[in-house]
Amino acid sequence: MKLLLATQNKHKVEELTRLLEPYDMEVVSLLDYPDIGEIVEDGDTLEANALIKAHAGFQHCGLPTIADDTGLAVDALNGAPGVYAARYAGKNATYDQNVQKMLDELHGVPEDLRQAKFQTVAVFFDGEMTVTALGEVSGMITTSRQGDSGFGYDPIFFHPEKQKTYAQMSMTEKNELSHRKRALAKLVNILGNTHHAFNAELK
Repeated sequence: MKLLLATQNKHKVEELTRLLEPYDMEVVSLLDYPDIGEIVEDGDTLEANALIKAHAGFQHCGLPTIADDTGLAVDALNGAPGVYAARYAGKNATYDQNVQKMLDELHGVPEDLRQAKFQTVAVFFDGEMTVTALGEVSGMITTSRQGDSGFGYDPIFFHPEKQKTYAQMSMTEKNELSHRKRALAKLVNILGNTHHAFNAELK
């Protein structure tokens, strides 16, 4: 079966392709369909945005589609910025501006109240069946930037078990904890029990 991943991110394509190795799948992405143009993600939840992308990919390419959306939920901010993580400090905000706004918003908040979760919702849509899965990684927001690798909120997202921020981790360490990888793995596992094309025994 040919499967579309509704993204232009090569890393996501590689990640999903590895997860689908047990299956008879050919994975393509929106990099192969540049004429689709911009997909407006105007949903107010991660699931809504993932569904928008999955439906758009299916309608344009006519292929079963997997899409995902990611956000950051901070307990002390009542779950914000959530789906708006990429534009927390404004529509065209930089990573640094988003990080600084969060540090400012959490100024004075004690350590035990700075819990946060990176969350990814992955969606499969083939015109008939819709399947969703959630992947999460729990941590806390630091009081200052730590580390210089990664991007986004990585310098202030601290993982208790690793005792370091995402920005202090190697790419291998960070990928092992990937919330997107967890969501996609969970999605593929569900599909293995519900969709004939994901039956590994058929390969």
